[in-house]
Amino acid sequence: QVQLVESGGGSVQPGGSLRLSCAASGSIFGINAMGWYRQAPGKQREFVATITNGGTTNYADSVKGRFTISRDNAKNTVHLQMNSLKPEDTAHYYCSALRFGGTYWGQGTQVTVSS
Repeated sequence: QVQLVESGGGSVQPGGSLRLSCAASGSIFGINAMGWYRQAPGKQREFVATITNGGTTNYADSVKGRFTISRDNAKNTVHLQMNSLKPEDTAHYYCSALRFGGTYWGQGTQVTVSS
């Protein structure tokens, strides 16, 4: 089993920034990609960004140029730097880890963008 714990969510005004972090523990051997997804009220969970062990990143079109995903393999941690936040970024953000074909999820952290 892999345990994922997110931190760094909160409330921010439009145009502001937040940095999310996710720490992985447990059976971390074999994790080959980590990422972030989000779910807004009344909507399905959607992809935000992923990063592989080798550092290859992928972003949803809606966040390209504003969000940056990074990974510290030594600390088993992944970060999501979110800049130029918009009200439509408001959602519960979930960390994910892909390991041997299975996906693990954290409990999530809330991000609210409002004036």
